[in-house]
Amino acid sequence: MSKIALSGNASGTGVFTFASPNSNTDRTLTLPDNTGTIITTASTFAGTGPAFSAYKSGSGQSISNSTWTKVTFETEEFDTNNNFASSRFTPTVAGYYQINGCLSSQGSSGTISRTLIGIYKNGSLYRRCVDISGTGFAVSASDVVYLNGSTDYIEIYGVVTTSGSPVITQAENTTFFSGALVRAA
Repeated sequence: MSKIALSGNASGTGVFTFASPNSNTDRTLTLPDNTGTIITTASTFAGTGPAFSAYKSGSGQSISNSTWTKVTFETEEFDTNNNFASSRFTPTVAGYYQINGCLSSQGSSGTISRTLIGIYKNGSLYRRCVDISGTGFAVSASDVVYLNGSTDYIEIYGVVTTSGSPVITQAENTTFFSGALVRAA
């Protein structure tokens, strides 16, 4: 028969209390057969780590033909740890983040041939995706990115190749930027 042993830390003075809820139902808590740390709701892990979502609102943003341009996102839907500002995500918890971005473009004149989106890490292109349909209307990018929790940051850039003057549209459901911690470092 397996046993459960509780061992305190000889240097500590705190008291840890296991409390049960007010319930009339018997419950069984099963521990996994491995070594590890029990995670609580106050722990910094993916379930409580930084997450944000923002979208383009207001007027559209002109993008120079064939030039990578930082996309501005004026409206935050949520920012759980205040890590999103000035269209930049700078998390304060080190770990692996799911980053998502989508751009929708339209030509104010001429014809758009390609729309590209770039996930930029610390000011440099990290990943990019191309509108493979060649219609130039929308493109999205998604990746898991390691961020150190102090100096690393993420931004979304776009570029459109066209014979006219392209514009990134402002609809919240077509031009957005989001991210969330999926695994702490």
